[in-house]
Amino acid sequence: MSVPVNIPEQWRKELPAAATRVGWILLALGIAVVGGAYLVDAKRAAFNNVILFLFVTSIAGGALFLVALEYIAGAVWSVPIRRVIEFLAGLTPVLPLLALPLLANLHDLFHWTHPEAVAADEILKVKEPYLNVPFFVGRFVAVFVLWNLFYFLFVRNSRSQDVSGDPTITTRSVRLAAVFIPVFAITITVLAIDWMMSLEPHWFSTIFGVYYFSGTVLAGVAAVTYVSVRLHEQGLLLPLRRDHFYSLGALMFAFVNFWAYIAFSQFLLLWYANIPEETVWFMTRWQNGWEYVSVLLIVVHFAVPYFALLRQDSKMDPKRLKLMAIWILAAHVLDLYWLIMPTYSPRVTAGWMEVLFPVLAVGVAIVALGWQMKRWNLVPVKDPKLSRALDFRL
Repeated sequence: MSVPVNIPEQWRKELPAAATRVGWILLALGIAVVGGAYLVDAKRAAFNNVILFLFVTSIAGGALFLVALEYIAGAVWSVPIRRVIEFLAGLTPVLPLLALPLLANLHDLFHWTHPEAVAADEILKVKEPYLNVPFFVGRFVAVFVLWNLFYFLFVRNSRSQDVSGDPTITTRSVRLAAVFIPVFAITITVLAIDWMMSLEPHWFSTIFGVYYFSGTVLAGVAAVTYVSVRLHEQGLLLPLRRDHFYSLGALMFAFVNFWAYIAFSQFLLLWYANIPEETVWFMTRWQNGWEYVSVLLIVVHFAVPYFALLRQDSKMDPKRLKLMAIWILAAHVLDLYWLIMPTYSPRVTAGWMEVLFPVLAVGVAIVALGWQMKRWNLVPVKDPKLSRALDFRL
């Protein structure tokens, strides 16, 4: 039998003081590391900054996609943690700030920003109408204006419902999600092409946008899982069932497999075609030490989380979910490193910049989460599906 849960008019909780302190310390340390890195070696710092920027973009964009997915799918189980998802999507306004140093260092990152290189290269001449700095910056601005617009509309509706309890607000959010999904598909593809594929402008892949999408959603699910489990353990959320944990674990497991499927599909199709201008991208990642990173990526990003989450019980175990969420987020950083850094150096480059740049991402996420928890309900208290969601059973 289900146990009735008394849902209060407000559910505002704050992060523990220790977590808040850690967040601010990591944020300050991360800013110092990034600033120092640009002073020491601006080009190498810029490449690491791309990894940092796209990693935080994955968490924010993945969470924003999950908000829309809940509405468009009519999901019930995720309602008690939807505000957690919205809070992580709240990193979206921060993303342009993380990209500002990159916009100031485009010349160090992108070969196609050099006029003399374009003048001497027929391929770059053909791509110049797309690969030029004004259009690149324009696309960047357009993507994040759209993401922030949809983020604002989603959270405005959700928070308004906390006050009014109007069920028609959910209907409006469903319609908004139906518009957002195709916009997200296009914009995340633009991000993947602009910030990663154009690092090597002679190479192309028609599946590259989907590849980054798969990693983005997986990172978003992992971040939501870790934060939700931690908040549940500290009694900051309404009580969750093992069925809620199973749903989070099943989502992680599904996108681990989806990422592997897309990654293998891209590799197989390009390798089977055996066209030199396509295979050169993989050949770069199979020599000078990068072959070890390639094998490590398969193990870390697919094999370990696949077997760790394979059994049904493992998807319901909060400790296992926390561990695998952190593991998957670290694996996503490794994936971005594997995608981006071979352009910087033909040999594996690993040092304090590569290790410490993600510290800023963690600090930003904790501070942003704590700031939002102080101001808004941690649970959508008047969502019409909340009572059913708390009694959710598979």
